[in-house]
Amino acid sequence: MNPLDPLLGAAGPDPADLTIDLALAGLTVGSAAALSGIGLVVCHRATGVLNLAQGAQAMLVAYLLRDLVVERNWPVWPAVACCLLLVAPALGVLLDALVYRPLQRRGAGPAETMVAGLGVFVLLIGVVVLVWGAAPVSGAPSPFGGASLALPGGHTLRPDTVAQLAAILVLALAVGATTRFTPFGLRVRAVVDDRRLAELAGVDADRVSAAGWAFGSFTAGLVGIALAPYLLLDPYGLPLLVMETMAVAVAARLRSIPVAVVTGLGLGVLQAELTRFRPDGQLLPLVQAVQANLFVVALLAAALLAGPRLADGPEVPGGRPGPPWTRARGGGGARAARAVCLVLLLLPLGFRGNDLRSALLVPALALVLLSIVVVTGYGGQISLGQAGYAGLGALGTALLMSGRIPGLPALPAAPALLFAVLVTAPLGLLTGWPAIRRRGLALALVTFAVGTTLSRFVFQQPYATTGLVLDRPAFLAGDRAFYVAELLLLGLGAAVVRALHGGRTGRALSAMRDHEPGAAAAGVNVPGLKLFAFVAGAALAALGGGLMGMAGRAFDAAAFDPVQGLLWFAAVVVAGADSAPGAVLAAALLIGLDAGTVAGVSAVAVGALAAAIGRLPGGLAGLAAGRTAARPVTAVSPVTAPAGRLTPAGRRMRALIAARRPADGETPGEAGP
Repeated sequence: MNPLDPLLGAAGPDPADLTIDLALAGLTVGSAAALSGIGLVVCHRATGVLNLAQGAQAMLVAYLLRDLVVERNWPVWPAVACCLLLVAPALGVLLDALVYRPLQRRGAGPAETMVAGLGVFVLLIGVVVLVWGAAPVSGAPSPFGGASLALPGGHTLRPDTVAQLAAILVLALAVGATTRFTPFGLRVRAVVDDRRLAELAGVDADRVSAAGWAFGSFTAGLVGIALAPYLLLDPYGLPLLVMETMAVAVAARLRSIPVAVVTGLGLGVLQAELTRFRPDGQLLPLVQAVQANLFVVALLAAALLAGPRLADGPEVPGGRPGPPWTRARGGGGARAARAVCLVLLLLPLGFRGNDLRSALLVPALALVLLSIVVVTGYGGQISLGQAGYAGLGALGTALLMSGRIPGLPALPAAPALLFAVLVTAPLGLLTGWPAIRRRGLALALVTFAVGTTLSRFVFQQPYATTGLVLDRPAFLAGDRAFYVAELLLLGLGAAVVRALHGGRTGRALSAMRDHEPGAAAAGVNVPGLKLFAFVAGAALAALGGGLMGMAGRAFDAAAFDPVQGLLWFAAVVVAGADSAPGAVLAAALLIGLDAGTVAGVSAVAVGALAAAIGRLPGGLAGLAAGRTAARPVTAVSPVTAPAGRLTPAGRRMRALIAARRPADGETPGEAGP
């Protein structure tokens, strides 16, 4: 998907004219990216949160504008005013009040806030699919009509580009003036630096946060309206395209609006200029892929260069340690959770026809989600790119079965799947190596960029996916026989994961997840352990992806779209990321809801639960296992701590303090009886 394609038809044959015309065309996309960067930077300044749901907000506003103008026959400008001045800011304020403000008030960590943002992203996509359907639609209106702006030399600047550049100038000047010269700007800086201290000083932190989210949602809507006329409106494509422009804000370190604006405009112009290069031979598809996906490349580069602690923020005093999916352990219902999973997996054996064919995806997807359990649930490393490794497993199997690998004959299905898994596993280093020095949001952006790069440069390229054969082994041609084979492989994968978690490596992973510096101080080889987790996760994801391809008897690039990967991550977190049964519950939830109702229901359910992850510790598996509600962790004293949690020295200190404590009803200066 290249938004420049409809803008490049007017370029003249003269090389100098062509350069200028391409640069002017690139300003259209670059200005939209710059607007996106302004919104992300300002929202982060005011709230301390990187708005991961910006793409979904842009998509929602674009769909609403099209519905008002095309379907309900509203005039364009009243519809634009309604979307940008009422709906978009109200959406931001609503998200702040329902999702982010409760997290900020109790000092939630970056991981929990990020999961909530992904939940909002998935939720909004599900809402759009439910209301307007999943099929792409055209005809999005452009509010910027009128004559083009004439430039010297016979060149013209499109009216929408002029409007976007004017909006960039106005917004940048307004934000700069507000930040530097108004009391509100001072309050914004105070809230971001220390929310509790600012509240003690009389600052209304809630109002500051609401203003930041309203502005961020407004700019997201502006980006959606600016890009929609040049694209087919797609519930998955447009959010991903806007999310790729996050490279602009990351390059600006989420601080500098001028850097974000220059980066956005520069990338837009460079993307347009790259269309001039048409090398001969095998380099042409690669150059075209880079040109069409320059923002993806920029996001990967910016995330790798941004540093290991991008936007993680300071540690919260008294905050709860560890990621949000590992808190509040306890309860004795783990057997019940496993029994529920067993019933869900065995039930399709009684299905037939389309119901059985839909169920074929459950064990395969459960294996992919088990990879997230290993990497994220056990190892604590946020990985948003597992869909890429699943796609590599499916594509590798298809290439091997088709005889497309030089030097190798066409392989039968089973050896092809095994070989694809073995080849994909070491590629887990693509995300494992950057993870050595990164965590939290920085790692999430790197893994997302890697998954998106694989999708755009491999899965969606004809040179890699044309003429493929992907089928099942002859003895598993029937759906029921193939489902049984999937169950056996899932059981094997679950047994390996459970043995891993219960062994010495599993204890080291848990220690690294709960407190990485402490684990390193205790002698745990943290870098090697991270690499192991990502390699093992890549192998599991490749196995599940290969089975998904065999289930459908074809390689489908859309099945491994990066947005699907975000949905899978959110589903695992809400189902129980540190629980192998959670992967099965998540797979059954995703496949079963959409197959049994309509497309989009699973995204709405998963998104709503992920947005409320702070109120659901351990996910659905934790709830089934009887885990208690999340509670703030306070300092444990020798007086109040249970005796079983104290060392011998702590128990002696407890006895000494208890002997000197005043009895009930006495003051500290009185003697006891």
